Amino acid sequence: MVMSFDIDTTYLIYGFAALSTVLFVEAIYILCFSTASYRKRINRRLRLIENEPDRQNILVQLRRERGLTAEGLYGMPVLWLNKLVLQSGLTMGIGRFAMLVFAGALTVFMADMLLRDSLLEAIGILFGASILLPFVVLRFMRSRRHAKFGEQFPEAIDMIVRSLRAGHPVPIALALVARELPDPVGTEFGIVADEITYGSDLESAMRNLFFRVGQSDLPLFVTAVAIQTSTGGNLTGILANLSSVIRLRFKMRRKVSALASEGKFSAFFLSGLPIALFVILNVTSPGFYGSVWDYDVTKIGLACAAAWMIAGNIVMYRMVNFRI
Repeated sequence: MVMSFDIDTTYLIYGFAALSTVLFVEAIYILCFSTASYRKRINRRLRLIENEPDRQNILVQLRRERGLTAEGLYGMPVLWLNKLVLQSGLTMGIGRFAMLVFAGALTVFMADMLLRDSLLEAIGILFGASILLPFVVLRFMRSRRHAKFGEQFPEAIDMIVRSLRAGHPVPIALALVARELPDPVGTEFGIVADEITYGSDLESAMRNLFFRVGQSDLPLFVTAVAIQTSTGGNLTGILANLSSVIRLRFKMRRKVSALASEGKFSAFFLSGLPIALFVILNVTSPGFYGSVWDYDVTKIGLACAAAWMIAGNIVMYRMVNFRI
């Protein structure tokens, strides 16, 4: 049995016309946008250098964006908060970030006023969100940045090893990493290279790198470079072994994360199920809790249940969170 396919030539023409349009748009994009400088796309420091050739001004700008002074010192009176802002990689500036946090807290305030119509409760939520929201956001940004830095760090060390074996000094090898790798490694090593260029010694610049990033693998690298600077030694062999160790640690972290994913999902499901049921019941039957909602014992019971749930989440988090 022979099957025949009848294709309308009109639809065929429409299809080829659409395909031609897509290819034409892609060609325009490649010609106009993809030919932009590779240096401009690779990391933030190189993007700034495109418009400001003075690297000292770029160094000062990068420091001030991260909450430091022009000399690289902490610019905020609260040191732990300044350290958190610094290691989070925030580039929009403290003032703009504070405005965004206040806008988010104000949104929560307006939502509580519309839903609960309680000014005192809304003001409490406003102050709570203003204090907790930036802390939570900065902690999340720091964790994500540490994870990304940890992924790129072995590649950066391998690049430094290859450069040293080719006969380059350590500052030139660090500058090579700054030119070739994306953020966050590219910009951080670029700051190190600029600090060395403008008078800082290698050991101080490397320790400043650790203070800015705070990633757990960095102390090994900083110590190896510091020892080689003061006493000498086979730095290429040390860094090659260090790169292998970091890759093995990263592989082990991924394996532990996969094994602990069941516990994390259980914690998420058990925590979210009561809240989801509460929201569904309030939407489908608004008067379901109406007879008991105004009693103090109900509020006390809900507060105790929330505290117990938080304690259970902390315990489960401790059970599945391992430091390697």
